[in-house]
Amino acid sequence: MKRIRTRVSKEELIRVRRGIYAAEPCGDEDELRALLMCLPEGAALTRQSAARRHGFGVLRENQIHIQLPPHVPRPRLPGLVVHHSVLPVQPVLVGGLPCVPAARCAVDLTRTVRRLDALPVLDAALRCGAVTHDELAAELPAHQSLRGVRQARDLVPLADGRAECRQESQLRLVLLDGRLPPPEPQLWVYDSYGIRRYRLDLGYRQRRIGIEYDGMSHLDRERLRRDRERVNWLDANGWRMRYFTDQDLYRRPHHIITTIRAALS
Repeated sequence: MKRIRTRVSKEELIRVRRGIYAAEPCGDEDELRALLMCLPEGAALTRQSAARRHGFGVLRENQIHIQLPPHVPRPRLPGLVVHHSVLPVQPVLVGGLPCVPAARCAVDLTRTVRRLDALPVLDAALRCGAVTHDELAAELPAHQSLRGVRQARDLVPLADGRAECRQESQLRLVLLDGRLPPPEPQLWVYDSYGIRRYRLDLGYRQRRIGIEYDGMSHLDRERLRRDRERVNWLDANGWRMRYFTDQDLYRRPHHIITTIRAALS
């Protein structure tokens, strides 16, 4: 131990965590590995922390979420959220880190986050190929008696891997919860020669109604110029476009519903 303290004082070693040292500065993943070495046997990443490693981390990961077997004492470490596993689970290695399996992670998140954030998790999990619809459906019965399982059962059939961002998924959910017909995600519009021209966030092909979410990327001058060309072409070809912002999505979803209902009728 004295030798280690000497090397630390000479900056030949870096203390990562108590009892764990490295010869070089550590990145986030190395520090996470060091943390897992300090935890009891059977610890695995879960919730947002596992979702990120599986490829569908669409929710913020402000803290590290760890799952432990039942009755294992809860470690008290800063920035760590511990979940005791009610259901038996066999962790899988993702990038060398133990994680709960992707389907378990997706359903756990869908049960426990607010409804507007839950569908984006499922859409992203399907889009990145971490899970299939069948795997999600097969995972649901294991959660039957757990909190929020009704929400998960409602949303799994609505999940669609074509959605490309969180806001698109949320916009689609607002329309579905408003009892409107399911819109088609990432709808391609073709010209008279059958050539793909533009892709819309959401739309109703038969009614030629397009729905778009306007985020910060649309503020760029070059992007704005291209958007104007796109809007003019769509309008000239009989498409009625409706655009919504974060203000609509998060503060007045009823405006989205009434606007699209009026366009459809």
